[in-house]
Amino acid sequence: MSDVKDLGKVAVLMGGRSAEREVSLMSGGGVLAALRSLGVDAHGFDPAERDLSDLKREGFARVFIALHGRHGEDGTVQGALELMGLPYTGSGVMASAIAMDKVMTKRVWVAEGLPTPRWQWLAPEAQSRAAVMAVPDVIGLPLIVKPPREGSSIGITKVSGYSQMQDAVALAAKYDADVLCEEFIEGIELTCPVLGQGTSARALPVIRIDAPGGNYDFEHKYFSDDTGYRCPSGLPPEEEAEVQRLTLAAYRALGCRGWGRADLMLRAADRKIFLLEMNTSPGMTGHSLVPMSARAAGMSYEQLCLHILQHATLDAPGVHAA
Repeated sequence: MSDVKDLGKVAVLMGGRSAEREVSLMSGGGVLAALRSLGVDAHGFDPAERDLSDLKREGFARVFIALHGRHGEDGTVQGALELMGLPYTGSGVMASAIAMDKVMTKRVWVAEGLPTPRWQWLAPEAQSRAAVMAVPDVIGLPLIVKPPREGSSIGITKVSGYSQMQDAVALAAKYDADVLCEEFIEGIELTCPVLGQGTSARALPVIRIDAPGGNYDFEHKYFSDDTGYRCPSGLPPEEEAEVQRLTLAAYRALGCRGWGRADLMLRAADRKIFLLEMNTSPGMTGHSLVPMSARAAGMSYEQLCLHILQHATLDAPGVHAA
């Protein structure tokens, strides 16, 4: 689109009711300011405070989803927007729902032959003390325990001994009935954003994350200045290319579109790369990684926001409620 006025009235969805509400408000605030600076008729919209039906009633033409976590990144709000016929940013209903669930994501990746750490899924009925204590026997120590449908490192524990397992599972279960136990990969933490869809999707520069003590938790992701980020990553060119190749394959396997960001680990022992998760509504805060990578590729924060918005669409354009 040559004229931002052609985009019409734009809603930036932010806030919401998930455990990542605070981060979403920061992301949405940044996106809103960026779009307005370019002349877009953009307005903030918090689904925790307003009914989604107001979007249609108030004449919004498209939606930038800056929500994170449940009811924003999991296909639910995407489904509501599909019913209203309002084009939105990011992945559609199916890809959003699958990517939000790390267990389902792993099942798809394994079926496609893509590398991901070994894992064990503990359904609510499989969280007895005996079952929990048996997990390290299967995937070894140390390991990671996490809620499979949360983001931003919420509810995650690195377990180094059997005695920590029960508390780690209990913490994860506060956020999700299911619990994911995952092999810990010792090495370099990486992330790689993607823009586009299908064969036209392209991977942006890889970012290397150097968190204090290797602890890239909620505080270090969003509020601390102690975390180091390298972009360019400093990886050998062939490793950078392989991270980008795997990221694109993972993105396409899940059916993602618009934009996204894969988190990966490069194992120190043998330089093997593992896919951890795919984010379909990544952060857009001052500490966020997609803007950092885009900047390294020559795209400003404002240009990135506009690019994402211009590619807002529906799963089935032209087939929706009147």
